[in-house]
Amino acid sequence: MKSVGPGRGTNSVNLRLYNERTLLQRLRRAGEASKADLARWAQLTNTAVGSIVQSLEESRLIEPAGRRQEGQRGQPAGLYRINPEGAYGIGVRLDRTSIETVLIDLGGKILAREAHDLLLPHPDQALALVRKDVGRMLTVLDTAQRRRFMGVGLAQPYNLGSWLRELDLKADFRMWDEVDFGTLLAQAVEQPVFKENDGNAAAIAEMFFGVGREENDFLYVFIGAALGAGAVIGGESLRGSSGNAADLGLMPVPPSRLASAPASDRRWDILLSRASLNSLARHLRHSGVTVHGHADLEACVQSDSAEVREWLDDCVDALVPSIRASLAVLDLPAVVIDCDIDSGIVSELMKRVDAGLRLIAPEARQTPRILRGTFRADAGAIGAASLPMFFNFSPRADVLRGRPHPANQETANA
Repeated sequence: MKSVGPGRGTNSVNLRLYNERTLLQRLRRAGEASKADLARWAQLTNTAVGSIVQSLEESRLIEPAGRRQEGQRGQPAGLYRINPEGAYGIGVRLDRTSIETVLIDLGGKILAREAHDLLLPHPDQALALVRKDVGRMLTVLDTAQRRRFMGVGLAQPYNLGSWLRELDLKADFRMWDEVDFGTLLAQAVEQPVFKENDGNAAAIAEMFFGVGREENDFLYVFIGAALGAGAVIGGESLRGSSGNAADLGLMPVPPSRLASAPASDRRWDILLSRASLNSLARHLRHSGVTVHGHADLEACVQSDSAEVREWLDDCVDALVPSIRASLAVLDLPAVVIDCDIDSGIVSELMKRVDAGLRLIAPEARQTPRILRGTFRADAGAIGAASLPMFFNFSPRADVLRGRPHPANQETANA
């Protein structure tokens, strides 16, 4: 299912690809559907849908899922579903404090995983580490599965060398701003690499495999070491001119009033300085609590300590108006909240954000529905692994024409 270049028949071929990918998207969201269902949803003839379904089944992207009686007469309708073994992708989630690599199938199931909880090392060291991890992932696939391997997705924060004061990191990542890690990785593993902002990648995972199966439009907020976010509009991920659309972490907010916050004489700070797990860890350490990683943060959250409640108050105080401002621009009916840890923190954030948004709801505007994210700590890695699927199977026009944003794809020959 590859797009073609300009020439005779391009429009008809692209239309065929568009219809195939639209039906795949519909089937992914529905779970199971008959040919009649798909024809009705796509507004295509039964003959056209029958031909497309046959092609998708021959490509092993879909498979039969039994039969359903659709009335009192006639044969039961054959049902189809996405075939999890129809495609595979590897995802590399790279951020300032960890590197994670996963292998997933077309159903979003994690088949293998490698994780490293460490401050981001020099790019050469990171490349050697990721190359080994990707190599191990590929050995999990047999020869037939390798033929259905779509590539490697790379999800990382843009501008890794920035905002270290706000994130309480005593490290120098500025060298990373001069490195095109996607190109280096494509050359190292000799596979196509698809790159995306980590917040957008996690939103794509939610769109592909999570609440996006039922929701067409939502703001996605992920609280990790920093704060990632993305917007899904009309069932498609919103990128923006530089891939930073819905970058909620940079929303201007008043400086924190917590004693642990970094000193600042500026009138405005940015949201990730108050709504991030690094800001929680900073507040805990300031209060004398030992925090070395996610396990320590989970334990503190589970204990419901006074320090965690203080941070939650400060986090939500900044997060709520930022979400409201985003919704005023994007006009979205739902907000999905997820986090790198849980132990009750996601439920508490959902409850507090909902209450806060209701308090400041402007006249004639509804409060959005607050939904729980699907993947928690796996969101970034599954998001990265979703990118090859997204760029190979999305019906979005720019992807279909083979012209993703130039920052999005690298090849082994780049």
